[in-house]
Amino acid sequence: MEKARLPQVIQAFPCFAHVPLPAWSNNEIYVERFSPRLVMGEGHLFAHAAFVLEGKVRIHKISESGREITLYRVTRGGVCVLMMASILGELEYAASAELEEETELLLLPVKVFKQWLDEYKDVRQFIYSTMIKRMASVTTLMENIAFKPIDYRLAEFLLSCTTESDNQLLITHEAIAIELGTAREVVSRSLKEFESAGWIKLGRGRITNIDRTSLANHLKHL
Repeated sequence: MEKARLPQVIQAFPCFAHVPLPAWSNNEIYVERFSPRLVMGEGHLFAHAAFVLEGKVRIHKISESGREITLYRVTRGGVCVLMMASILGELEYAASAELEEETELLLLPVKVFKQWLDEYKDVRQFIYSTMIKRMASVTTLMENIAFKPIDYRLAEFLLSCTTESDNQLLITHEAIAIELGTAREVVSRSLKEFESAGWIKLGRGRITNIDRTSLANHLKHL
């Protein structure tokens, strides 16, 4: 990797600060920029561990029936924990990864990554703490799908994507269904109920006039 890129890498990943300079001279360590696209699907075997320097990566699962759910997103300074589990367990990748915007990745050969994981405490702590935090968030997601009604999850989603000063959302019903792990028809039905209650206004590919106060009150009564 070019030494000139090292400050950018360490700024995004302070855990690499104690890796000595000569260790970065490996020609198989490099930074690459990718355009938005699906970069890998389930069953992939990794040759490199990827660390996000810029951009956004959506990690998702697709069922046998074709239904899709977003598990989480990885942004600057993050890693995909399912990728790490695949590398450390020498298993096939259990999800799919899609670049939602132009993304720059630091790519470490698996052999180098495992060596650094053993040798450098900061790298080890970063990876394990990231895995624990992400597993907790995925567990919460699964609990929400299993135990919370769709109108509760939909209201939460609308609140999380808007603010008091920006109460509209450019998104399709299909995209919301993917985020929530349900069918488009279910989302459309609940959105129409919200519109009938006067909490939102539906348009083609957009939701406007989102009444955040009413949605928050709705959550309290569910």
